[in-house]
Amino acid sequence: MRFLIGLLLAAFSLEAGILRDILQNRSTQPNQLTDISYGEDKKQRLDVYLPTNPQNAPIIVMVHGGAWKMGDKKSQNVVYNKMNRWVSKGVIFVSLNYRLYPKAAPQQQSEDVAQGVAYVQRNAREWGGDSQKIVLMGHSAGAHLVSLVSANPKKYSAFGLQKWLGTVSLDTATMDLVQTMEKKHYDFYDDVFGNDKNGWIENSPYYQLERSASPMLLVCSTLREDKPCENSKPFVTKGSSLGIRVEMSEQPLTHGEINDDLGKSNVYTQRVEQFIRSLGIDI
Repeated sequence: MRFLIGLLLAAFSLEAGILRDILQNRSTQPNQLTDISYGEDKKQRLDVYLPTNPQNAPIIVMVHGGAWKMGDKKSQNVVYNKMNRWVSKGVIFVSLNYRLYPKAAPQQQSEDVAQGVAYVQRNAREWGGDSQKIVLMGHSAGAHLVSLVSANPKKYSAFGLQKWLGTVSLDTATMDLVQTMEKKHYDFYDDVFGNDKNGWIENSPYYQLERSASPMLLVCSTLREDKPCENSKPFVTKGSSLGIRVEMSEQPLTHGEINDDLGKSNVYTQRVEQFIRSLGIDI
């Protein structure tokens, strides 16, 4: 009998815990504005996740990865943990799609990112956001794209892009694409970037880096065989020589974990938030 009572109490406790989690998730579920068009193509869309009653809220714009060929703004590993943490802190979280290869080459994709961020800047007030408090973020191919835009923002001024606070680049091995292509690399790089060295230079944040660049944090995996941290170090050095703030954070995480674990309660998330706070955002 005592065992049966204990079993019933345990079951009740489990159900109560599940119900509590459901209610908490429901109460913190942000308002969503989905598939907002920032361009004419069906891929030029973004989703906006709003905190409760935002007023001059900071904004994080996230750009997904996927080898420049695939990926989506709604993917759980792109959105869930980041949105769940930062929207609850009063941040507006935006997840952005862009045209994919072969319909659009990486240079055109970077222009999509610039166009999308410019749209966010123009419409921030309508959502209760502050257009002067925007952080740009991207993972993998998305990290390459946000780094390319951030290295030379003036190049994208024709898209209406204004200055933003800073950029977090999450694990790209293409800061110096020439270095990437001249060493052993994944086959999909050949598909996307071809064999034209001038094209590699045009698509390399390292070679495009100018004094107008935004402050940047480069997060890189120490577990990847292609050593993205080694690819990023020359960019940090060049940034320093130009008087640009560029920091690097080496993380003992896989490429996927660098995306999915950001937003969880861990030292890695704290490091990224430290950089964001240093830009003037209370997060």
